[in-house]
Amino acid sequence: MKWKFKKPEMSKQSFKRAVKKKIASFFANDVGIDLGTANTLVYVNGKGIVINEPSIVAINQKTDQVVAVGQEAKAMLGRTPEHITAVQPLVDGVISDYEVTEEMLSYLIRKAQDNSNKLFGPRVVVGVPSGITNVEVRAVQDAAKSAGAREVYIIEEPMAAAIGIGLPVHEPTGSMLIDIGGGTTDIGVVSLGGLVNTRNVRIAGDKLNENIKEYIRQEFKILIGDKSAEEIKIKISSVDDDEEERSTTVRGRDLVTGLPREIIITNVDIKDAVYPSVERLVEATKEVLETTPPEIVADIYKRGIYICGGGANIKGLDRLISKSLGVKAQIAEDPLTAVVRGAGMVLEDLDKYKDVLISESHEFSPVS
Repeated sequence: MKWKFKKPEMSKQSFKRAVKKKIASFFANDVGIDLGTANTLVYVNGKGIVINEPSIVAINQKTDQVVAVGQEAKAMLGRTPEHITAVQPLVDGVISDYEVTEEMLSYLIRKAQDNSNKLFGPRVVVGVPSGITNVEVRAVQDAAKSAGAREVYIIEEPMAAAIGIGLPVHEPTGSMLIDIGGGTTDIGVVSLGGLVNTRNVRIAGDKLNENIKEYIRQEFKILIGDKSAEEIKIKISSVDDDEEERSTTVRGRDLVTGLPREIIITNVDIKDAVYPSVERLVEATKEVLETTPPEIVADIYKRGIYICGGGANIKGLDRLISKSLGVKAQIAEDPLTAVVRGAGMVLEDLDKYKDVLISESHEFSPVS
C-alpha cells in the first residue's frame, strides 16, 4: 500500500495575505530606508540598495524652493551664495526640520520608484535610533506618509542591523551590536526578537569630524570645514598603535594671516584628535555590558561584539574594543548597509518580523 501525504492547506488568512502581496507588487514598490544624520540609504524589494545619498537638502531662501537633494546638495556645502542654504534636516538621528525631511523623503521615494508610475505609494520600513520618543516616531511616520508612503513601519536601528547581518534575533541567544552612524551611536543587545538593553550616545561620525577640526585649529592654526574633516577621517582615521604611518594633505585658512595654507597631517595626528571620543564610546559599551543579564553576557563573550555603521571603518577600532573589554569585537560584513539591508528583509516578510517593529503601520490613503 502506498501512503499518500496531503500537503497542509494554506489558511484563508495566509492565502489572502499572499494574494494581496502579489497584487500590491504590481501597483507599488516596497521601500526600506535607513534614515541617517549623515547619509540615507534606500532598499527596494527585488532590486536591493538603489540609493545611498547624503542627508542634505539645498534650499533657495528667496523662493523656499528645494534646489538640490543628496550628493548634489552636499557638493554645495560651503560654496553657496547667501540665499541658498544647505540643510541637514536630521540631527542626532531624529527630525529637526519636518518640512525639509518630507522634501528629502519625497525625492528619495520617487527616485527609488524609478519613475515607474505605480498606482499606489509604497510600503516603507524606516530605521531610527533606539530610544527615540513617541513624538519623534510619529514625526517620522508623518513625514514618510506626506512623502507618498502608503504604509509606514518603524524599526530601531540596532535591531535592523542585527537582522541585516544575519544574527539569530528570534532565538534565545544574546547578540551585541555597536552601530556607529553620523549623529549617534546605538549600542544594542538583542535576544528573542527584542532589544534587551540599549544605549544611544551622541559620539559618532559628526563628533569625530568636530574633533578633527578642533585639533587642526589648535595644533596648526588652520581652519577647515566639515567636508574637509570628513574626507580626512575617511582617508586616514585610525586608533591603531601598530599601524604604519599614513598622511594626507589638508588645505584651509590660516588663522594668523587669513590666507590659504596647506599642511601634511598623519594618522597619528588623527588618532590624537579622535581618541578621547572613542574612549568614551568604549566606556559606554562597557556600561551596557555591566547592566546586561549575566546569561546574555555569557552569550556575548562567546559570540563577540559586532560593529557596523560608517564608524566601523576607523582602523583598529575592533582591536581597541577587544583589548579594552576582553570580548572579541568584529567588523560586520558590509557594515555601512547593515541597517537598510535589515529594513529590506523585514519588508520581505512583515509577518515574521512584526514583533521587532516599534510601531506598526496604519493604512494611509495615497497622497494626491
